[in-house]
Amino acid sequence: MLKEGLIVKINSDTFTIKMGDVYLDTKSRGKFRHQKFKPLVGDHVKVNEEEKVIEEVSPRKNALDRPPVANIDIALIVTSLKKPDLNLTLLDKLISIITINKIKPVIVLTKLDLVDSKELKDLTNIFSYYEKIGIPVFTNQKWKKLKKYLKGQIVTVCGQTGAGKSTLINYFDQNLNLKTDEISLSLNRGKHTTRIVELFPLDDFYIVDTPGFSAISLKNYSEEEIKNSFNEFTNAHCKFKDCNHIKTKDCEVIAKLNKGLILESRYENYQRFLKEAK
Repeated sequence: MLKEGLIVKINSDTFTIKMGDVYLDTKSRGKFRHQKFKPLVGDHVKVNEEEKVIEEVSPRKNALDRPPVANIDIALIVTSLKKPDLNLTLLDKLISIITINKIKPVIVLTKLDLVDSKELKDLTNIFSYYEKIGIPVFTNQKWKKLKKYLKGQIVTVCGQTGAGKSTLINYFDQNLNLKTDEISLSLNRGKHTTRIVELFPLDDFYIVDTPGFSAISLKNYSEEEIKNSFNEFTNAHCKFKDCNHIKTKDCEVIAKLNKGLILESRYENYQRFLKEAK
């Protein structure tokens, strides 16, 4: 008889399954290799408990390659303001990838204590814009408020290496004691501290700790998908229905940009992402 469970950890070819209060280390059937399909953390599976093998994987509502997780509700984009410096291109790229994959993006700002008052004013204006287009913004200093927001969700954490992802998860539950390292000042980026993808059950939600990264690609996505991942463009009433919002006559997006209603860095990144997709 097969039992249902949730993959909560993958270490090499060992899959840890949570079945109620029981955890079982398993392997996957060879048929998955032949199908070039790999079960992911977050997958709902059916397990042969006696043989300790995964027999079936339920259909996914979404999946990400980096981090390799499935069935995610919310992606926390941990965004450092200093050391490493704020990278709006990476932030927007992550927002696009997350949105395309039908996951809710949420920005979490870190290293606020390293920002002076003038910089903070400019940053407040920038992130007020993200909130206006429907992307919630929290600070790691308000982690208790964020924790309430995440109730009942399966959450992944992503963002620039060294931004403080593992530290944030440790705020949620200090018993996890995830390993963190110093930032490399010469490289202006952090050292990778997470090697194993794992889904941690907290009080009222699950969270995935995943390897940090700073290089991701949009080459596997279409121009239409990228355009639709920019929330502020979706309700634009342009003259042409297939308007790509670049040097197009009577384009409402360009008109709003010229009026200062669209964040300039967002539009520049949109143009950059379309070129990358081509």
